[in-house]
Amino acid sequence: MPRTQWSEVPPAQRWLIVALASLQISLLGAALWDICRRPAEQINGSKAAWAVASLVSFVGPLAYFVWGRRREETA
Repeated sequence: MPRTQWSEVPPAQRWLIVALASLQISLLGAALWDICRRPAEQINGSKAAWAVASLVSFVGPLAYFVWGRRREETA
């Protein structure tokens, strides 16, 4: 199967690819920023492990935001 050139991709698909790539990069940046700035005792598990896990597509950063951060206990 021949490779498709960027110029051959329909404009709507180009927009979708760029939008999804931007979303993925934004999620990655936000997760890494939070991991670096948050104290280790406020993270479930190792900061290094979560940093590596956040490199996995959309799944890593979303998993960090759902399960990686400890919730504030309400009194």
